[in-house]
Formats: sequence, structure tokens, C-alpha cells
Amino acid sequence: MKFAHDQKRVLVTGGAGFLGSHLCDRLVEAGHDVLCVDNFYTGNKANVEDLLGHPRFELMRHDVTFPLYVEVDRIFNLACPASPIHYQHDPVQTTKTSVHGAINMLGLAKRVRARILQASTSEVYGDPEIHPQVEGYWGRVNPIGIRSCYDEGKRCAETLFFDYWRQHQLEIKVMRIFNTYGPRMHPNDGRVVSNFIVQALQGEPITIYGDGQQTRSFCYVDDLIEGMLRLMDSPADFTGPVNIGNPSEYTMLELAETVVRLVGGTSRIEYRPLPSDDPRQRQPDISLAKATFDWEPKVALEDGLKETISYFRHRLQA
Repeated sequence: MKFAHDQKRVLVTGGAGFLGSHLCDRLVEAGHDVLCVDNFYTGNKANVEDLLGHPRFELMRHDVTFPLYVEVDRIFNLACPASPIHYQHDPVQTTKTSVHGAINMLGLAKRVRARILQASTSEVYGDPEIHPQVEGYWGRVNPIGIRSCYDEGKRCAETLFFDYWRQHQLEIKVMRIFNTYGPRMHPNDGRVVSNFIVQALQGEPITIYGDGQQTRSFCYVDDLIEGMLRLMDSPADFTGPVNIGNPSEYTMLELAETVVRLVGGTSRIEYRPLPSDDPRQRQPDISLAKATFDWEPKVALEDGLKETISYFRHRLQA
């Protein structure tokens, strides 16, 4: 998919990460000049290895908590560790990445009058009291818990985006990303899909926290990136926030059983205590995305899991 106009100079922060690298692939493929910025805290050069020799791709090591002075037309702000293991490792830096990073990227967008998209998260809804979650819901978030560095950091980033929109008439787009999976996930990121697949491939017990009845909605990465591109190319007066995710809901137990079946292993299921502030339900209402830019996910869970299992099988054997 291409933007509405011709070739753009596009900045992707967090571009060597799981989502960022897939986005860079799509942007280069669509004919844009892409500047991929990453500090490699959770990103990996291997994710963009195939792009390194491409004339329209440039990789820069940079931390978004420091200002960046470049000339671009579009900014996708994806920089932030997104899994609990990574963002809780250095919670102060996580908050700084969300907040200072947003300030620096918004400042850049203001200077060059670029359209800017913020990769926000369904975690802004916290442990929700309404189900499924709609964009108008303000959320139920613990501001002082172990996940707060990420949840509140992303909430504050959204605040900054809308203040820049109101105060400086900046063209902003805010997307709330629900659980996403696919090739290039980090094998040790603590996320449920990668956890289950790696455990099953290695013949280890599948670790389920709590009773396994808590639910998540899993969106394959290709669907997510398509939604991100469509949002960036949506009419200028549409800011979001908009949910991007797969509304099909699965319990942790259902996911575990599906992974074991697809891997063909013999892993048994092992139950452990539920972590603090872990949401019981997570499911997006995607009516707004459907109505505004005709987006909905296409990839079925089993099909996406097969691709992801294949990726991890190859990576673990390498």
C-alpha cells in the first residue's frame, strides 16, 4: 500500500524492533525513503538485515530520549520496550522513552511540519471494566504499580500528542495496539505467544499464569502493519485514538492447547500465580477503524501461529 502522495521521507523510531522492522519492509517496498532509528535496547540489527544494502534505507543508532535533527515528511514513533520483562527491567528509562521520546519526536514534527503517528497501546485501558474496549473508554490503570512505567508512560504520550495537535495544529495519528504476534518477536520477551511457542518447541512445560481463563485477542503482524499504514494515510482531520487489533478472543488455555497441537509436541501445562496488575480481559472494538479506513484483520490465529512457529523453529536451530 502506498501513501496518497508520491515518495516520502519516513522516519521510523524503534525501527529495528519486532513491529518497526516489518513496517520498514512495507515502507521501502512502497517506494519511500526510510530512516530507521533504534538504540538496540530491544531492537536487533538482524531484523533489518535484508534492508541494509537498499538505497532507500538508512539505519541510525539513536535514543529518542535525546533530540533528533533530520528532515522528514512522516514519523512513525514506535520506540519503547513493549514486553513486561523488558519495560520492567529499567522502568525509569521506559517512562523516559515514552514521555521524553514523544516530546522530542513531536518537536521534530513541529519543526518540519511532518505528520506523526504514535504507537500507543491497549494497556492505556488497564484492567478494563467494559468489554470489549472502545476508544472512548478512559481506562482503569494503577498509576503506581509495576506496569505503570509502560501504561502511564503511553497515556502521557497520548496527552502530549493531543496537546501538540490543539496547541500547534500538528497532524497527529494515535493508534492503540492490541496484542500482536509474528516472526521477529524476541524469544525471551515474556509475551505469551513467544513463551508458549519456545516452550513447546523445546519440550518444556507450558507456563500459564493464573487459571488460564484470562483472555487476549491476537493480531498477526501483517494485519497490524496494514492498519498502521492505513491510519497514517487517513484524512488529516482524523487523529484517533483508534484501536488496531484482532477482536477474536481466546483464553490463555485455548492458546496453549493450540500451540502444543501445531508444534506437535508433548508439553504439559503448568500453572503459576498471576502477576500483579495483569488484565483479565483484552479485546478491541474495531468499529472505528472499519468505518474510517476500511481495516479489519484477515489472518486467522492458526495461520499466523504456523508462520510464527516456523520462524522460532528456524531461529532456535540456528
